[in-house]
Amino acid sequence: MDHHILQKAQCFQENLGKIAKPVPLVRMGPCLPGATEKTSKDDTAGIPNLQLYDVKTGTCLKSFIQKKMQNWCPSWSEDETLCARNVNNEVHFFENNNFNTFANKLHLKKINDFVLSPGLQPYKVAVYVPGSKGAPSFVRLYQYPNFDGPHAALANKSFFKADKVTMLWNKKATAVLVIASTDVDKTGASYYGEQTLHYIATNGESAVVQLPKNGPIYDVVWNSSSTEFCAVYGFMPAKATIFNLKCDPVFDFGTGPRNAAYYSPHGHILVLAGFGNLRGQMEVWDVKNYKLISKPVASDSTYFAWCPDGEHILTATCAPRLRVNNGYKIWHYTGAVLHKYDVPSNAELWQVSWQPFLDGIFPEKAITYQAVSSDVPSEEPKVATAYRPPALRNKPVTNSKLHEEGPPQNMKPQPGNEKLLSKTALKNQRKHEAKKAAKQEARSDKSPDMAPTPAPQSTPRHTLSQSTSGDPEIDKKIKNLKKKLKAIEQLKEQAATGKQLEKNQLAKIQKEKALLQELEDLELGI
Repeated sequence: MDHHILQKAQCFQENLGKIAKPVPLVRMGPCLPGATEKTSKDDTAGIPNLQLYDVKTGTCLKSFIQKKMQNWCPSWSEDETLCARNVNNEVHFFENNNFNTFANKLHLKKINDFVLSPGLQPYKVAVYVPGSKGAPSFVRLYQYPNFDGPHAALANKSFFKADKVTMLWNKKATAVLVIASTDVDKTGASYYGEQTLHYIATNGESAVVQLPKNGPIYDVVWNSSSTEFCAVYGFMPAKATIFNLKCDPVFDFGTGPRNAAYYSPHGHILVLAGFGNLRGQMEVWDVKNYKLISKPVASDSTYFAWCPDGEHILTATCAPRLRVNNGYKIWHYTGAVLHKYDVPSNAELWQVSWQPFLDGIFPEKAITYQAVSSDVPSEEPKVATAYRPPALRNKPVTNSKLHEEGPPQNMKPQPGNEKLLSKTALKNQRKHEAKKAAKQEARSDKSPDMAPTPAPQSTPRHTLSQSTSGDPEIDKKIKNLKKKLKAIEQLKEQAATGKQLEKNQLAKIQKEKALLQELEDLELGI
């Protein structure tokens, strides 16, 4: 572990002096004489509350009067030669850390937020303008410094239902993912509002990413290859899906207790995790072969980070999010804990981070599925037992789940290597299978002496016999029970694809066991 030095908060502060760019700090009070920004006609006189310092010399480079509390922070390009700042209806750009005058500006009425692209020149910027008076919100992409003219924008995507947005550039700065959020879900389905996901490329292409399961969007992350992204979404248990640049689903990880996704630095491993109000379960996936590597549990974790080597993982429990059981663990992606540190009970851990390295320092290594050896004793995660009222404590426990978790795409009982289908395709497929089954049943009713035709691949798991009892009333009841069981199978298949079922449909599924028992009794003549 010599090459995987863990930096604590003190080391992090020491390394700040090595960073070339000025660090923006919010502090009330004047800066150096002559460094205060002149107030314009639109600004009101006041004391500058935003100062930019050179951390090498401690010199205050510039002071600004900052009015807005949101989206106030200046942003630098990766090579630190370009700095941008949101001011009223404009984004001001400063070059080579010269803040006496801006080199260029982007003017858009009511501009709310912007994000600079990663990487070197040519720089790109994504800007967001919220909608008003019935007009939609929109996100536009520009290439610095080409901001003027009706055709200056590289791409434009407009949409409704957006009180705020999160804009995510991919590593190659060729596309942006936009998570549009509303504060209130008018349908009443979610307390946390409503989210939609949009895709915008610098070549002008744009699309709405169709998510097969309703509910909030917990996390969206780009792969470092910039050719795919993973979204975690839907009411719990949440679904996770990888999409390509055409916004088509590539692989479905099924559903589970998760709300976050983390690609490794090389992009060949993906961790799906459930932190916060979830138990800390993690799923480590090989995303080149779509195979599950390990399923470790990091309980009470408030922080997660990949090591730059792409092999080790850091999880930590930090204050002020949690003030008890503070500490951190270093894992191998195969699930082994290689190092563990627990903070004394009279102290708190506030920040943990890996030592940074330049890209390309650590080469990509082949994935192993065998857990590496460790000297740290393994800990079995504590499983909380469900509360049982006194009247049920002496009775056998029935295994029941509030939510059934769907399996990943490569574990679903589907013939062949079929691609994940869209909502429309699934709906058409179910209609086709229902018609085919109805025709087959009608044919068998009209010609009972004919040999039965082979059952379609969508035959329900419970094989229902076609025997008759000789009593027309009993035969009629048997036929009705079979129809009900067949409808239940279709509902279960719909639920497995991620469709949200109604209360009455869920009630039908719960009656399956009783209906099977009744059918068995009728066929046995009980």
